[in-house]
Formats: sequence, structure tokens, C-alpha cells
Amino acid sequence: MNSLPRRIAHLDMDAFYASVELLRYPELRGLPVVIGGRRCDQPESLADGRRRFARLRDYAGRGVVTTSTYEARALGVFSGMGVMKAARLAPDAILLPVDFEAYRHYSRLFKTAVAEITDQIEDRGIDEIYIDLTGLPGATLTLAQLIKQVVKSATGLSCSIGISPNKLLSKICSDLEKPDGLTLLEECDIPLRIWPLPVRKINGIGPKAGEKLAALGIATIGQLAGADLGLLQSHFGRGYAEWLHAAAQGIDERPVVTHSEPKSISRETTFERDLHPRQDRAALSEVFTALCSQVAADLQRKGYVGRTIGIKLRFEDFHTVTRDLTLTGPTADPAVIRRAAGECLRRVPLEQKLRLLGVRASALSSGNGLPVMIESPQVELPLSSPAR
Repeated sequence: MNSLPRRIAHLDMDAFYASVELLRYPELRGLPVVIGGRRCDQPESLADGRRRFARLRDYAGRGVVTTSTYEARALGVFSGMGVMKAARLAPDAILLPVDFEAYRHYSRLFKTAVAEITDQIEDRGIDEIYIDLTGLPGATLTLAQLIKQVVKSATGLSCSIGISPNKLLSKICSDLEKPDGLTLLEECDIPLRIWPLPVRKINGIGPKAGEKLAALGIATIGQLAGADLGLLQSHFGRGYAEWLHAAAQGIDERPVVTHSEPKSISRETTFERDLHPRQDRAALSEVFTALCSQVAADLQRKGYVGRTIGIKLRFEDFHTVTRDLTLTGPTADPAVIRRAAGECLRRVPLEQKLRLLGVRASALSSGNGLPVMIESPQVELPLSSPAR
């Protein structure tokens, strides 16, 4: 008996963070909006009920754009860009601070909605999933339209879906007709729809590989598909070269993985300005405690406990250090996490200003049935240098 041909969907929420903000501030629809500001960039409520929004031109700092609306992207503002650079490109664009709690809420809503249709879902992050439609009854187009409908009903947001015989092609397709797109691709469509695209459209070809391919005269996926395998092996090694060649042909046998255990759960923050371990002790202590509480809340929500607690520090010269402490038993207790992280911090010489602080829980296991504490006390940050 022949197996059914695979139908794999990749669902990608459209400009997800920005779209969530537009639900909250509908008067910004159609305007260039950038997400990536500071807390002080929150909109100001005016006496007449209107809101005053921060503008990119008024920003000063080293923040990074988290995402932007399609109107801001048309002006050259994209995720990963420095906010100061974005301000030069689009000085009148609206600037909003990130609100990860809201984004996680809407992420859970859209994934729960899709799960009502099928449990064959691979979670790939806050705003994207793969869905194996192979065993579901009904026409592919009808299923895709139903999925888009339930996501819209549950969240008020649009998504784009690509459907093909595998994950690699579906990932490419979901980006072809954004926003609110729906692209169906068969193997016979690859030469016409996929091969003209730049090689960087293949998930797994990063900037460095793209530059090396360009130096070889390989700019499109079609050129990569027709490249000599020996040439690729001489520049990329056997394993990666074989993957490049197969990917360009649209070959990908990876299954949709419906369940995987996380290796760690972490939270971190990059400061708007470098903070001094002593002069900014109170601010650092508040952030440190908040990160520990957030990690604990994430563990509790996902049903895990962690036995190893770690910290991550990045100093003003970009030097990064980590420290870990393994507990006698696993925990999701914010106070326990706070104490363990504090012990890790005592093992780091704090002689420079800090630009990033992070807390991590690893060695995870199921936390079902284990008691947890919801609130953690405010504990002063241990910022004295370790004994030498």
C-alpha cells in the first residue's frame, strides 16, 4: 500500500509583535511603527482621550529593532537593525517598547486554535509552527483556509501559510505572499517558483555561507541546484555541501516533530546604558530579581523544574561570562532560583560596567506535583567581588 504524499504546512504570523501592538493601538494602522523602544517610550494618554506616541527621531541609545510594520519595512527598517540607524531612515516612525508577555499570550492563543484542528504541530518559536496535514481529510486549500480562519478568530491577527511536500519548501513558501498569504507548492513548481529566489531564502544558509556562494558566482537557488557538487565540497566540506545541493533541489525528509523537551529556560536583558555594579546596584538588583521570577514563572507555566541554575553577564567590553550551580534537587521556586543565581554571581569579579544580565534554568524535568512558590522576596543583589 502506497503512503500518502506529504502535505506539510508552515504557518508564520504576519509581523507578529507589531500586529499585536496594532490591536492595542488601532489608530496606528497604516503607519510605520517600530517595536524596540524603552519603557519610557510608552504612549502618553492626553486629556482629550488621544494618545501621544514616541517617535524614532527622539530616540537616544543603543537599542535594537525587534520588528516593524510593513510600512516601516518599506522605509528600510528591519529587525536586528540599531534603533539609531532606523531613526535616520524613518525619523517620523512611531516607536513602541516590546511587551513579551502580550506576545506570548497571543502565541498561545493561535497555537491552541490550530490544535483544535490537529495535534500534528511542531512548535518553532513564538510566531511560527509546522503542521503535518498529510493524514487529515479534506482538500489542502480548504484546510489551509480553515487554519487561517481559526487563527484570525482566536487572535484578530493574520498569518501566512506555505504548503509543500516538506518543511524546507514550506518555510520558503510562507514568505512569498506576505502578509495574509497562502501558497501551495508541488514538486513540479520548484523550477519556476523556487529556483529564481536568492540562496539566502533557504533556511540554513546564513550570511557567511551566502557570501561564499556569491564569490563562487552562485546567487540563486537554481544556480546552487546546478552547481558542481565537488566545487561545493571543496569550499564547504562534504556534509554541508551535500545538504546545500539537496536543499536547492527541494529535498528535505525531516519529519514534523510534535513533541520535544526543552534543554533550558532562560531570560535576559540588555541595558539601555552600561550599569555600574556599585553605583547602579539598586537597579541591577531589581532586574536580577525580576529575571529570576520570570524564569520561575516560565518553568511553572510549562510544567518543568530545573536542577541547574546559571547566570550570564556581558560587560562593557563585550566580554561574556557564565556561571552555573547544580542544586541538590530540582526547583521552580523563584526564591530558590534567586539564591542560586546569587551564589553564581558571587563567583564573578565585578570590576566593569554591565551591558547584559541573564538567568537560566537547565537540567530540566517534569514538575508535575511539585510545590512551587509564586512570589519571590526582594533580595539584595550580591555585588561584592569574590575573595581572591
